[in-house]
Amino acid sequence: MPRDSSATKARLLDAAFTEFAAYGIAGARVDRIAEAAGANKRLIYVYFGNKEQLFDAVLQRAMTAGAESVPFDVEDLPGYAGAIFDHLVARPDLMRLRLWKLLERPSASGLEPDAFRLKTAEVADAQQRGEVAGEMEPADLLTMVLAAAQAWFWAAEGVDPKEVSQSWSPRRLDLHRSAVVEAARRMSEPKTAGE
Repeated sequence: MPRDSSATKARLLDAAFTEFAAYGIAGARVDRIAEAAGANKRLIYVYFGNKEQLFDAVLQRAMTAGAESVPFDVEDLPGYAGAIFDHLVARPDLMRLRLWKLLERPSASGLEPDAFRLKTAEVADAQQRGEVAGEMEPADLLTMVLAAAQAWFWAAEGVDPKEVSQSWSPRRLDLHRSAVVEAARRMSEPKTAGE
């Protein structure tokens, strides 16, 4: 029976996600990734190249999945921020993976710059139409909305990011989410006459 290379690649990417989120690039071990995936270590190099390229593939896959799970809605930036928050509560290892990327691969390009540029252009268009507050540059507004959605994960002292949904009570989680949505609303809502 022939091997299913796409299934093997998927298992390797899943195992690599877990490994990189826990240990970063420098601490990750291809032996552990291969063992967790039930695959030969050699296949990592065949399919992905080196460990850094595997990390980039994992990050690209995670960013693509996130974009599909949380579609961008320029007409509802507060709702978008809340949806990102919900996604991160459900997948807290994404924040750890993102932090490792910022620490160990800050100049690596990929999906993010292009996606950010497209979203920024949508914000600029919405500002021109008067649908979104125009006091900030479009890139600054988008950055602040994204930062609001992620803020509790960076600031939650004493909380293990892998266990964020268990560490916060449902009430605390609702309060955090409400704060995220309200912050995004205040930043993005256009001012009415007299304000």
